[in-house]
Amino acid sequence: MSRGALLVLADGRFPAGGHAHSGGAEAAVKAGRVTGAASLGDFCRGRLHTAGLVSATLAAAAVLGVDPVELDAAADARTPSPALRVAARKLGRQLMRAARATWPSAELDALAREFPKGAHQPVVLGLVARAAGLGAEDAAYCAAYESVSGPASATVRLLSLDPFDATAVLARLAPELDLVADRAVEAGRRVVDEGVDALPCASAPLLEIGAEAHAAWAVRLFAS
Repeated sequence: MSRGALLVLADGRFPAGGHAHSGGAEAAVKAGRVTGAASLGDFCRGRLHTAGLVSATLAAAAVLGVDPVELDAAADARTPSPALRVAARKLGRQLMRAARATWPSAELDALAREFPKGAHQPVVLGLVARAAGLGAEDAAYCAAYESVSGPASATVRLLSLDPFDATAVLARLAPELDLVADRAVEAGRRVVDEGVDALPCASAPLLEIGAEAHAAWAVRLFAS
């Protein structure tokens, strides 16, 4: 297992396209639900335990060898918003491009052929982790961290929030990141034994509603 590969994959400078997405933060800022560091912490905590948990479990299950086609269909079923499904596939396609250049893999090539417009990003992340020699726990941590680091980074730009305050929000969430990653790996192992119905279905309706409203804006800073 290469911890160096984990650092590369989790690095915000890895060209996987995440910088163009706010994880729902832009819509939450406009709606007045995120106004500063405290409300950003609440937003990120809610996102971590819902969308973050589902993404982390999908990634862990993919590392553990669950059929990525089945996982992608399960991801679709857990993403009611068409706008979020489009965003997840765009991110998956961009991650695939970066990963195939970094960790060439026949498995990644096969997934790219199966989903020319992109599979859901967490599913791709799991197969990328496998190609990089990483395990289910690593993939779960990457997915969980991405679920909160993206909104935190976006909010710095959206509100001119002090970057130190945004980083402090992420640091305070560290114990909960551990918890979510552990839960995701446990759930991923259940998926191996029981099938994709064992995936968590934690929902965040305001993220879905906000995504649909955001997609209709004529002017926006982020793609999602």
